[in-house]
Amino acid sequence: MATVPSVSYSITVRLEVPAGGKAVSQLTHAVETAGGVVTALDVTNAGHEKLRIDVTCAARDTDHAQAIVDQLEAVEGVVIHKVSDRTFLMHLGGKIEMVSKVPLRNRDELSMAYTPGVARVSMAIARNKEDARRLTIKRNTVAVVTDGSAVLGLGNIGPEAALPVMEGKAALFKRFAGIDAWPICLDTQDVDEIVRTVQVIAPGFGGINLEDIGAPRCFEVERRLRELLDIPVFHDDQHGTAICVLAALTNALRVVNKGIENVKITMAGAGAAGNAVLRLLLAAGARNVIVCDYLGAVHKGRDDLDESLRWIAEHTNAEGYAGDLRGAIKGADVFVGVSAPGILTGDDIATMAKDAVVFALANPEPEVSPDDAREHAAVVATGRSDYPNQINNVLAFPGVFRGLLDAQAGGVTQEMLLAAAGALAAVVSPEELGPNYIVPSVFHPDVAGAVAAAVRESAGGRARGFTEA
Repeated sequence: MATVPSVSYSITVRLEVPAGGKAVSQLTHAVETAGGVVTALDVTNAGHEKLRIDVTCAARDTDHAQAIVDQLEAVEGVVIHKVSDRTFLMHLGGKIEMVSKVPLRNRDELSMAYTPGVARVSMAIARNKEDARRLTIKRNTVAVVTDGSAVLGLGNIGPEAALPVMEGKAALFKRFAGIDAWPICLDTQDVDEIVRTVQVIAPGFGGINLEDIGAPRCFEVERRLRELLDIPVFHDDQHGTAICVLAALTNALRVVNKGIENVKITMAGAGAAGNAVLRLLLAAGARNVIVCDYLGAVHKGRDDLDESLRWIAEHTNAEGYAGDLRGAIKGADVFVGVSAPGILTGDDIATMAKDAVVFALANPEPEVSPDDAREHAAVVATGRSDYPNQINNVLAFPGVFRGLLDAQAGGVTQEMLLAAAGALAAVVSPEELGPNYIVPSVFHPDVAGAVAAAVRESAGGRARGFTEA
């Protein structure tokens, strides 16, 4: 639940009030009394006796929105006609569409775009499949693939419920990198079926963006697809998150004048995101890391280790700490949370080292209250848009895929991920860098271009395969 009113819970209330008297001035007061924020007040129809007004306001959640409506209705003379949830209105009919890039105004144009002229192009590709990148949408198209098993922080809600999120992802690809992306929501959570389905649709795409597939299934899906396909396969929940975290941490450590090779890092979360973040941090030079899951610290002595946790145990926690998260965070310079809400308090953050860095990235509710963390830590980042230092994957994936597509890369390497993180961090200039500005805004005009250029240079043309940490 949001702690302050948010546009995510924005409503427009269409109502009528008497043309005379104090009713109009009381509307704003009523919203504020209920704890909401008026963002617009528009008179849509005026008469001698009645005014029709649209009151747009932000709420904390759906219950709070209803409380605001009740408060408005209690104003003398107000008649409520309609309440519209602006977020739902934005999604009506979907958020993306296919638009033709060529005109079809007459028979000549139709004959070139489609039959019979298109047959010549098809035969050229039949003779040389590589021409598909040059002569079709393949060169600029990404499939956003999900099984609906780990959507945002909502869990296993299925492919239909995942579709609005995948549509949004496709819209972000277009907005920030000019890439045409399309949602592919699969009604299966069987690894073999997912892999085979993506394999057989791959000829129409220049890259595959795996999204919101739960761990540990996502690891095998990505591994097998990388082996099968000659186009990049990128799991954004893993590698996109890792790029953004490393970029943000690079700048946060600059703020507190510490080096990644010297700090103690405690992580909460050993799933898809945690695993990828850990691997990239280690590749960037981190040496002292403890990872905790819901059972406590991951260490070699645990008897419940699957393949992923075993890898973590072998590459972290050299001293074999076997306690809980609260113990692991004592004396730590950095906390990175990609786990669950409310698992730490401000008092826990107070036990960390001086000039601590806290990344509480569980969304929408972080691992620790950002306000409480800021009382004790030098730098605090979250995944939320209502606090400074939002670590958001949109900072990474559009530029990463832009670079991959431009390079006609066949895969993603760890060097590309490190290059992307370095480029993203460098967008924040030394003059701008500070405790409340360690990552650029998602709307910063240089972000996608800088990340794309770094990936493209790292790819060096055609890159093949994936190099693990």
